[in-house]
Amino acid sequence: RTVGPMAGVVSPAMWMFVVEDAEGGGTAYCSLNEGLGKVLRYGAYGPEVIERLRWMAGDLGPALRDAVRAHGPVDLRAIMAQALHMGDELHNRNRAATSLFVRELAGDLAEAGAAEALRFAAGNDHFFLNLAMAAGKVSADAARGVPGSSMVVAMARNGTDFGVQVSGTGDRWFTGPAGVPDGLYLGAYGPADANPDIGDSTITETTGVGGFAMAAAPAIVRFIGGEVPDALTATQRMYEITLAEHPAFQVPILDFRGTPVGIDVTKVVRTGLLPVVNTGIAGRVAGTGQVGAGLVSPPAEVFTQAVRALAEQATITP
Repeated sequence: RTVGPMAGVVSPAMWMFVVEDAEGGGTAYCSLNEGLGKVLRYGAYGPEVIERLRWMAGDLGPALRDAVRAHGPVDLRAIMAQALHMGDELHNRNRAATSLFVRELAGDLAEAGAAEALRFAAGNDHFFLNLAMAAGKVSADAARGVPGSSMVVAMARNGTDFGVQVSGTGDRWFTGPAGVPDGLYLGAYGPADANPDIGDSTITETTGVGGFAMAAAPAIVRFIGGEVPDALTATQRMYEITLAEHPAFQVPILDFRGTPVGIDVTKVVRTGLLPVVNTGIAGRVAGTGQVGAGLVSPPAEVFTQAVRALAEQATITP
Protein backbone atom coordinates (compact mmCIF):
# COMPACT_ATOMS: atom_id res chain seq x y z
CA ARG A 1 0.00 0.00 0.00
CA THR A 2 3.03 2.26 -0.38
CA VAL A 3 4.01 4.41 -3.36
CA GLY A 4 7.24 6.26 -4.03
CA PRO A 5 8.35 8.44 -6.96
CA MET A 6 11.16 7.36 -9.32
CA ALA A 7 13.40 4.84 -7.49
CA GLY A 8 10.70 4.72 -4.80
CA VAL A 9 13.12 4.08 -1.94
CA VAL A 10 11.56 3.62 1.50
CA SER A 11 13.72 2.74 4.49
CA PRO A 12 12.94 2.30 8.22
CA ALA A 13 14.50 5.71 8.96
CA MET A 14 12.10 7.61 6.69
CA TRP A 15 8.99 9.39 7.88
CA MET A 16 5.83 8.57 5.95
CA PHE A 17 2.59 10.35 5.22
CA VAL A 18 -0.46 8.22 6.05
CA VAL A 19 -3.38 8.84 3.69
CA GLU A 20 -6.76 7.40 4.62
CA ASP A 21 -9.92 6.80 2.62
CA ALA A 22 -12.47 8.30 5.00
CA GLU A 23 -15.36 6.54 3.23
CA GLY A 24 -13.94 3.15 2.30
CA GLY A 25 -11.48 2.74 5.16
CA GLY A 26 -8.38 2.06 3.05
CA THR A 27 -4.91 3.39 3.84
CA ALA A 28 -1.89 4.26 1.71
CA TYR A 29 1.58 5.55 2.52
CA CYS A 30 4.23 7.70 0.88
CA SER A 31 7.61 9.11 1.79
CA LEU A 32 8.42 12.83 2.02
CA ASN A 33 9.58 14.55 -1.16
CA GLU A 34 13.25 15.60 -1.21
CA GLY A 35 12.98 18.21 -3.95
CA LEU A 36 14.53 18.24 -7.43
CA GLY A 37 18.03 17.70 -8.80
CA LYS A 38 20.47 15.32 -7.11
CA VAL A 39 18.17 13.40 -4.81
CA LEU A 40 17.89 9.78 -3.71
CA ARG A 41 14.82 8.99 -5.79
CA TYR A 42 16.78 9.83 -8.94
CA GLY A 43 19.67 7.59 -7.94
CA ALA A 44 21.97 10.24 -6.48
CA TYR A 45 23.68 9.37 -3.19
CA GLY A 46 26.39 11.94 -2.55
CA PRO A 47 27.14 13.68 0.77
CA GLU A 48 24.52 16.39 0.14
CA VAL A 49 21.86 13.71 -0.42
CA ILE A 50 22.71 11.91 2.80
CA GLU A 51 22.82 15.16 4.77
CA ARG A 52 19.38 16.15 3.49
CA LEU A 53 17.91 12.73 4.30
CA ARG A 54 19.29 12.89 7.85
CA TRP A 55 17.75 16.34 8.32
CA MET A 56 14.42 15.07 6.95
CA ALA A 57 14.53 12.15 9.40
CA GLY A 58 15.58 14.20 12.40
CA ASP A 59 13.79 17.52 11.85
CA LEU A 60 11.30 17.62 8.99
CA GLY A 61 9.42 14.44 9.86
CA PRO A 62 8.85 15.28 13.54
CA ALA A 63 7.84 18.84 12.63
CA LEU A 64 5.23 17.64 10.16
CA ARG A 65 3.97 15.02 12.61
CA ASP A 66 3.41 17.64 15.29
CA ALA A 67 1.77 20.05 12.84
CA VAL A 68 -0.64 17.43 11.48
CA ARG A 69 -1.55 16.29 14.99
CA ALA A 70 -2.26 19.89 16.01
CA HIS A 71 -4.20 20.61 12.82
CA GLY A 72 -6.12 17.38 12.42
CA PRO A 73 -6.70 15.49 9.14
CA VAL A 74 -5.94 17.42 5.95
CA ASP A 75 -8.47 17.10 3.12
CA LEU A 76 -6.25 16.14 0.18
CA ARG A 77 -9.08 15.79 -2.31
CA ALA A 78 -10.13 19.39 -1.69
CA ILE A 79 -6.55 20.59 -2.17
CA MET A 80 -6.15 18.60 -5.37
CA ALA A 81 -9.45 19.84 -6.81
CA GLN A 82 -8.48 23.44 -6.11
CA ALA A 83 -4.97 22.95 -7.48
CA LEU A 84 -6.39 21.80 -10.82
CA HIS A 85 -8.21 25.13 -10.98
CA MET A 86 -4.90 26.90 -10.32
CA GLY A 87 -2.82 25.32 -13.09
CA ASP A 88 -1.51 22.04 -11.63
CA GLU A 89 -1.94 18.57 -13.10
CA LEU A 90 -0.58 16.90 -9.91
CA HIS A 91 2.24 14.86 -11.40
CA ASN A 92 4.94 17.07 -12.85
CA ARG A 93 3.35 20.34 -11.74
CA ASN A 94 2.43 20.59 -8.04
CA ARG A 95 3.17 24.26 -7.41
CA ALA A 96 -0.38 25.22 -6.46
CA ALA A 97 -1.06 22.04 -4.47
CA THR A 98 2.16 22.48 -2.50
CA SER A 99 1.26 26.09 -1.77
CA LEU A 100 -2.21 25.13 -0.58
CA PHE A 101 -0.85 22.33 1.60
CA VAL A 102 1.81 24.57 3.14
CA ARG A 103 -0.78 27.27 3.80
CA GLU A 104 -2.99 24.68 5.52
CA LEU A 105 -0.22 23.74 7.97
CA ALA A 106 1.71 27.02 8.12
CA GLY A 107 0.15 28.21 11.39
CA ASP A 108 0.77 24.89 13.14
CA LEU A 109 4.36 24.70 11.90
CA ALA A 110 4.97 28.29 13.00
CA GLU A 111 3.54 27.63 16.46
CA ALA A 112 5.83 24.60 16.75
CA GLY A 113 8.85 26.76 15.90
CA ALA A 114 9.53 24.72 12.75
CA ALA A 115 10.57 27.57 10.48
CA GLU A 116 13.16 25.50 8.63
CA ALA A 117 10.60 22.79 7.83
CA LEU A 118 8.19 25.46 6.61
CA ARG A 119 10.84 26.97 4.35
CA PHE A 120 11.79 23.57 2.93
CA ALA A 121 8.23 22.59 2.05
CA ALA A 122 7.42 26.02 0.66
CA GLY A 123 10.58 26.02 -1.46
CA ASN A 124 9.97 22.59 -3.01
CA ASP A 125 7.31 22.82 -5.71
CA HIS A 126 7.14 19.01 -5.89
CA PHE A 127 6.51 18.54 -2.17
CA PHE A 128 2.84 17.63 -2.74
CA LEU A 129 3.62 15.02 -5.42
CA ASN A 130 4.05 12.18 -2.93
CA LEU A 131 0.75 13.07 -1.26
CA ALA A 132 -1.03 13.11 -4.63
CA MET A 133 0.40 9.66 -5.29
CA ALA A 134 -0.76 8.23 -1.96
CA ALA A 135 -4.20 9.79 -2.49
CA GLY A 136 -4.31 8.10 -5.88
CA LYS A 137 -3.18 4.79 -4.42
CA VAL A 138 -5.84 4.67 -1.73
CA SER A 139 -8.50 5.69 -4.27
CA ALA A 140 -7.49 3.07 -6.84
CA ASP A 141 -7.25 0.34 -4.21
CA ALA A 142 -10.92 0.89 -3.40
CA ALA A 143 -11.74 -0.37 -6.91
CA ARG A 144 -9.75 -3.61 -6.66
CA GLY A 145 -11.25 -7.05 -6.83
CA VAL A 146 -14.41 -6.38 -8.86
CA PRO A 147 -15.14 -9.61 -10.78
CA GLY A 148 -14.79 -9.10 -14.52
CA SER A 149 -13.81 -5.45 -14.21
CA SER A 150 -11.48 -4.18 -16.94
CA MET A 151 -10.45 -1.05 -15.06
CA VAL A 152 -6.77 -0.40 -14.41
CA VAL A 153 -6.04 0.01 -10.69
CA ALA A 154 -2.25 0.46 -10.85
CA MET A 155 0.44 1.49 -13.31
CA ALA A 156 4.09 1.43 -12.27
CA ARG A 157 7.60 1.21 -13.71
CA ASN A 158 10.91 -0.02 -12.30
CA GLY A 159 13.36 1.33 -14.86
CA THR A 160 13.18 -1.90 -16.86
CA ASP A 161 9.52 -2.91 -17.08
CA PHE A 162 6.19 -1.09 -17.18
CA GLY A 163 3.35 -2.93 -15.44
CA VAL A 164 -0.39 -2.58 -14.93
CA GLN A 165 -2.84 -4.26 -12.60
CA VAL A 166 -6.53 -4.61 -13.41
CA SER A 167 -9.43 -4.75 -10.97
CA GLY A 168 -10.79 -8.07 -12.22
CA THR A 169 -7.49 -9.98 -12.28
CA GLY A 170 -6.32 -9.61 -8.68
CA ASP A 171 -2.68 -8.87 -7.90
CA ARG A 172 -1.34 -10.11 -11.24
CA TRP A 173 0.98 -7.73 -13.11
CA PHE A 174 0.93 -7.44 -16.90
CA THR A 175 4.32 -6.16 -18.00
CA GLY A 176 6.29 -4.93 -20.99
CA PRO A 177 9.47 -2.92 -21.60
CA ALA A 178 9.61 0.53 -20.02
CA GLY A 179 10.11 3.27 -22.61
CA VAL A 180 12.51 6.21 -22.53
CA PRO A 181 10.59 9.49 -22.08
CA ASP A 182 10.58 12.05 -24.87
CA GLY A 183 10.92 15.56 -23.49
CA LEU A 184 13.11 18.43 -22.42
CA TYR A 185 16.55 17.92 -20.91
CA LEU A 186 18.43 19.92 -18.32
CA GLY A 187 21.69 21.64 -19.27
CA ALA A 188 23.81 19.58 -21.64
CA TYR A 189 21.94 16.32 -21.02
CA GLY A 190 20.21 14.56 -23.90
CA PRO A 191 18.37 11.35 -24.79
CA ALA A 192 21.55 9.30 -24.49
CA ASP A 193 21.72 10.22 -20.80
CA ALA A 194 18.16 9.05 -20.03
CA ASN A 195 17.21 5.96 -18.09
CA PRO A 196 14.05 4.06 -19.10
CA ASP A 197 10.96 5.21 -17.23
CA ILE A 198 10.85 4.47 -13.50
CA GLY A 199 8.64 4.92 -10.44
CA ASP A 200 5.15 4.60 -8.95
CA SER A 201 4.04 8.13 -9.90
CA THR A 202 1.88 6.84 -12.76
CA ILE A 203 -0.70 6.14 -10.06
CA THR A 204 -1.66 9.76 -10.72
CA GLU A 205 -2.62 9.00 -14.33
CA THR A 206 -4.38 5.86 -13.10
CA THR A 207 -6.69 8.05 -11.02
CA GLY A 208 -7.44 10.86 -13.47
CA VAL A 209 -4.72 13.44 -12.93
CA GLY A 210 -1.16 13.83 -14.20
CA GLY A 211 -1.11 13.37 -17.97
CA PHE A 212 -4.89 12.92 -17.96
CA ALA A 213 -5.34 16.43 -16.53
CA MET A 214 -2.80 18.32 -18.64
CA ALA A 215 -5.55 20.52 -20.08
CA ALA A 216 -5.79 22.07 -16.61
CA ALA A 217 -2.06 22.82 -16.61
CA PRO A 218 -1.03 24.36 -19.96
CA ALA A 219 2.18 25.72 -18.40
CA ILE A 220 3.37 22.11 -18.00
CA VAL A 221 4.57 22.18 -21.61
CA ARG A 222 7.40 24.51 -20.54
CA PHE A 223 8.71 21.64 -18.38
CA ILE A 224 8.00 18.54 -20.47
CA GLY A 225 7.98 19.93 -24.01
CA GLY A 226 5.27 20.39 -26.63
CA GLU A 227 2.75 23.17 -27.15
CA VAL A 228 -0.36 24.24 -25.25
CA PRO A 229 -2.74 22.60 -27.77
CA ASP A 230 -0.90 19.33 -27.09
CA ALA A 231 -1.91 19.53 -23.42
CA LEU A 232 -5.54 20.10 -24.34
CA THR A 233 -5.51 17.27 -26.87
CA ALA A 234 -3.92 14.85 -24.40
CA THR A 235 -6.78 15.22 -21.91
CA GLN A 236 -9.49 15.14 -24.56
CA ARG A 237 -8.17 11.90 -26.07
CA MET A 238 -8.11 10.18 -22.68
CA TYR A 239 -11.91 10.37 -22.45
CA GLU A 240 -11.93 7.73 -25.22
CA ILE A 241 -10.19 5.09 -23.06
CA THR A 242 -11.73 5.77 -19.66
CA LEU A 243 -14.92 4.71 -17.93
CA ALA A 244 -15.98 7.96 -16.25
CA GLU A 245 -15.34 11.61 -15.51
CA HIS A 246 -14.01 12.44 -12.06
CA PRO A 247 -16.74 14.01 -9.89
CA ALA A 248 -14.30 16.21 -7.94
CA PHE A 249 -11.38 16.91 -10.28
CA GLN A 250 -12.51 19.35 -12.96
CA VAL A 251 -10.82 21.14 -15.87
CA PRO A 252 -11.83 24.81 -16.14
CA ILE A 253 -10.84 25.22 -19.81
CA LEU A 254 -13.12 22.29 -20.70
CA ASP A 255 -16.14 23.97 -19.07
CA PHE A 256 -15.27 22.28 -15.78
CA ARG A 257 -15.65 18.81 -17.21
CA GLY A 258 -14.39 16.11 -14.86
CA THR A 259 -11.00 14.66 -15.70
CA PRO A 260 -11.05 11.30 -17.55
CA VAL A 261 -10.69 8.55 -14.96
CA GLY A 262 -10.78 4.76 -14.88
CA ILE A 263 -8.61 3.41 -17.70
CA ASP A 264 -10.45 0.56 -19.44
CA VAL A 265 -8.06 -1.99 -20.94
CA THR A 266 -10.69 -3.05 -23.49
CA LYS A 267 -11.03 0.53 -24.74
CA VAL A 268 -7.26 0.90 -24.97
CA VAL A 269 -7.03 -2.23 -27.12
CA ARG A 270 -10.06 -1.31 -29.22
CA THR A 271 -8.97 2.28 -29.97
CA GLY A 272 -5.20 1.82 -30.03
CA LEU A 273 -4.87 4.90 -27.83
CA LEU A 274 -2.36 4.55 -25.00
CA PRO A 275 -2.55 6.39 -21.67
CA VAL A 276 -0.68 9.71 -21.64
CA VAL A 277 1.99 9.78 -18.94
CA ASN A 278 4.17 12.77 -18.08
CA THR A 279 7.22 12.00 -16.01
CA GLY A 280 10.62 13.03 -14.77
CA ILE A 281 13.70 11.56 -16.46
CA ALA A 282 16.41 9.94 -14.35
CA GLY A 283 20.02 9.79 -15.48
CA ARG A 284 21.21 6.50 -16.92
CA VAL A 285 24.50 6.73 -15.00
CA ALA A 286 24.18 6.12 -11.25
CA GLY A 287 24.54 9.28 -9.18
CA THR A 288 23.57 11.70 -11.95
CA GLY A 289 20.13 12.59 -10.60
CA GLN A 290 17.40 14.13 -12.72
CA VAL A 291 18.28 14.94 -16.33
CA GLY A 292 14.91 16.15 -17.65
CA ALA A 293 11.16 15.63 -17.90
CA GLY A 294 8.80 14.58 -20.65
CA LEU A 295 6.13 12.22 -21.94
CA VAL A 296 6.19 8.45 -22.22
CA SER A 297 3.75 5.81 -23.48
CA PRO A 298 3.14 2.46 -21.79
CA PRO A 299 3.85 -0.62 -23.92
CA ALA A 300 0.67 -1.62 -25.77
CA GLU A 301 1.14 -5.30 -24.98
CA VAL A 302 0.36 -4.88 -21.27
CA PHE A 303 -3.23 -3.95 -22.11
CA THR A 304 -3.57 -6.79 -24.60
CA GLN A 305 -2.30 -9.22 -21.97
CA ALA A 306 -4.89 -7.92 -19.50
CA VAL A 307 -7.76 -8.29 -21.97
CA ARG A 308 -6.71 -11.87 -22.72
CA ALA A 309 -6.56 -12.68 -19.02
CA LEU A 310 -10.05 -11.27 -18.48
CA ALA A 311 -11.34 -13.30 -21.45
CA GLU A 312 -9.77 -16.49 -20.09
CA GLN A 313 -11.39 -15.89 -16.71
CA ALA A 314 -14.78 -15.38 -18.34
CA THR A 315 -14.33 -18.59 -20.32
CA ILE A 316 -13.51 -20.83 -17.36
CA THR A 317 -15.95 -19.29 -14.86
CA PRO A 318 -18.94 -21.64 -14.32
